[in-house]
Amino acid sequence: MTRSLTATEIAQYNADGYYIARGLFDAEEMKMLIEVAKADRDFDTAPTRKDSQGMASKLRLKNYAEDDIYSVYVCARRIVDNMERLFDDEVYHWHHKMMLKEPRVGGAWEWHQDYGYWYVNNHCLYPDMASCAIAVDRASKANGCMQVLRGSHLVGRIDHGMTGEQVGANQERVDALMKRLELVYAEMDPGDALFFHGNTLHRSDQNRSEFPRWTLIGCYNTKHNDPYKQPSGHPAYHKLNKIEDDQVKTLGRKYWEVALAGKK
Repeated sequence: MTRSLTATEIAQYNADGYYIARGLFDAEEMKMLIEVAKADRDFDTAPTRKDSQGMASKLRLKNYAEDDIYSVYVCARRIVDNMERLFDDEVYHWHHKMMLKEPRVGGAWEWHQDYGYWYVNNHCLYPDMASCAIAVDRASKANGCMQVLRGSHLVGRIDHGMTGEQVGANQERVDALMKRLELVYAEMDPGDALFFHGNTLHRSDQNRSEFPRWTLIGCYNTKHNDPYKQPSGHPAYHKLNKIEDDQVKTLGRKYWEVALAGKK
């Protein structure tokens, strides 16, 4: 049965711009996802993005759900149904990505709003978009967990520009907000999930620890916010094929068994 956010949790999300759903995926589900991801050789050649100091993190992004374990998790009802409750509208798959911040070398991500990208580059008129970041590894301050500014989504979209190989929010605005808003470190265990609004300012530090910090992020757009022109670089509205919650383990096990067979 889908783990639905309560009215209190939705109110907290609306006030803060984020909500951490602890244990959204259980230990067995995460074991399969972790082992498949760690065996996935495609990540060896994933594109990198350097921070302002030249340290890089890997990012593999997919615009459409595919026949793989990552799509199963980001299309699970426990995420998608809750996204629809947060926006009171149907949502569709915008994209999903694996973020790989490796031990001792993983780069930082500068302060930014996701809608800062999506407004300029992808022709979305409204900020009615959100993401859900699933902790694949333990995410801590030491290995560069995500940081958010509580309530920053309420200031609206901030102008963005290049910082290193990344697009970051206007630093003068960020500095002013940091004097006014609480900085929160989103420390999470595998299976915890961070729901956050498209205008929520977030960043992460470099990974100076001996532990990796991998994250699977699903991003969603509302049906009424379909890009007003194409091509937009991202999908136009299309019906999302939701994965029933009791199918996450069944389908996950299929991909897990294939991954294990490939290692023999």
